[in-house]
Order: sequence, then structure tokens, then C-alpha cells
Amino acid sequence: MERWLDVLALGEAMVEFNQRDDRNFLCGFGGDTSNCAIAAARMGARAGYCTQVGDDVFGDQLIDLWLAEGVDIQGVRRVSDAPTGIYFVTHGPQGHRFSYRREGSAASRITPDCLPAQFIESSAWLHVSGISQAISNTACDTVFAALERARLAGTRVSYDLNYRPRLWSVARARAMLLATLAYCELFLPSVDEIEVLTGLSAPRDIIAWAHEHGAHGVALKLGAQGCLVSDGADCVLLPPCRVQALDATGAGDCFAGAMLARLSAGAPLVEAAQVANVAAAQSTLGYGAVAPLPYWADIARSIGTGDGSVAA
Repeated sequence: MERWLDVLALGEAMVEFNQRDDRNFLCGFGGDTSNCAIAAARMGARAGYCTQVGDDVFGDQLIDLWLAEGVDIQGVRRVSDAPTGIYFVTHGPQGHRFSYRREGSAASRITPDCLPAQFIESSAWLHVSGISQAISNTACDTVFAALERARLAGTRVSYDLNYRPRLWSVARARAMLLATLAYCELFLPSVDEIEVLTGLSAPRDIIAWAHEHGAHGVALKLGAQGCLVSDGADCVLLPPCRVQALDATGAGDCFAGAMLARLSAGAPLVEAAQVANVAAAQSTLGYGAVAPLPYWADIARSIGTGDGSVAA
């Protein structure tokens, strides 16, 4: 079957209200897997998205966004009996804080029979996250149905853990993590969430644990220490990119999208992670999850020769 997509993301998209000062909020867009799809598209990948949105103004805005960004929406369904989710981002001394209005949202009501025919099979990568699974039982079922179809079709799977304790328990999140790793070509956790779910805190122990449970490639995000990348044979520590960050909302999603775009372009795992490191850092230089996402031309100028290679 022809692979006419590089990256297909599945999950929940939302409208974002991001605090700019004490009184004003900037309207934008979010949702981890939607951010990933847009980031991949801006980095040159052929990206698509699979979700449900409400038959409301916010659903209209999200569809307009994906079309403007060149993201394929054949997998997006409109539903009339559920709203599009929204969330608010506030900022303080401890960083950014999220407040969600997503219960009963259109995306949370997705079911396996909503998966469009041959959409997953037509993509080189399927990207899902812990949030894709945690928003409802039917959404979790839909993710696993998509994973099984990806396995049968030879579509590679990328999984961003994105553990959110307000969405599900440690026990359930850990069980779903272990089940998902069996499908996983690329695993994208952060060290703090893995420690909560497994008790492991040493980065190389986490890498070994992930490989042992099925992940082929791992990019472990270490915060201020950068990221640790492993293909099962070699393990490479990539230092962080130092920037004056304004808003880290969506930086991890940008990392995932940029990495998948570069892997789709033929880059080796470590080189793809180097590019993703730079892209994620640049995404923090503006407000919101989507607006600051960088384009490949901008990243290429900042890291190499402009032809896709990474400078030493």
C-alpha cells in the first residue's frame, strides 16, 4: 500500500486560552497530538490527524487551523452532540499551569469504529500519547485498535507518555504504558513521569527498562539536562539548548513532531533527536502551543548547512 502520509497523529485537540498578563488571555490551539502533527508539518512532513471535534465554532477553528497548516483531516469527524474541549494556561513562579474543560468532549467520545478506512495503513508513522488513552475508556480502546492496525500494516508507532495524574491512576497508566510499549518503535517519556509510574529515576535504568518492555528507540527527556537517546545499541546524551523561554507549553509535542519529521526524511535516530532538541527550544520563544512552532527552514539555518545535516 502506498504511504501517502509520513505522520498520522491520533488524539484530542483543544482550543487554548493562554494568559498574557493578569487580565488578558490569548486564544490559540492545543492538544498534544495535534501539536505534534502541526510541528511535523512545519518541519516538512506529510502529516495527518485523527480525532473528533464538536459541531461548534471551536471545531470550525480547529479544522481551519489544520487546513492552513497542511495537515490532512480525512480522519477528523464532526459530532453534533458533544463540544470541542478547551483549556486555560496560567503562568506563575512555578511555571505554567493548565485548567481543562474537556469532560464529555467530542474527542473523548471517539470509538474504534471512527477510525477511517486505510488511513493508518497509509502512514509511515502512527503517533499516540498517554492523553489519547486517558481521556476516556472508548478513546483508550480506539488507540489500541489503531495500534493493532498499525502493527498489521507495518506502520511504525511513536508513543509520547504524557502522563497526567488528573486523568487516571498510576496503576491504570502503568498498565496501559506496558501494553503500549509492545507496539512501540519510538518511545518519548520524560524522566519525572517515568519515576512516578515505575519508581526508576536513573536515566540509563529507564532506558534499559523501556527497551526490555518492547520499545525499539527511546528519547528520554531530562529537562534542564537535555535528553538521552538510545536505539538499543548506543546511548547518547544530548545537551539542552539554552534559550530565554517565554512559555514552554507544547515544547514536548514539538520535540515529537520534529523528531518524526526528520526520521521520515531518513535521518538517523540521534540526528533526528538533535534537530528535535533545537526545535523544542525554539518553540518556547513565544506564547501558546502552536503559534511558536518552528519551520524546518528556520531550524536548518540555526543548526547546520540548510541541507538537512546537523553541524558538529
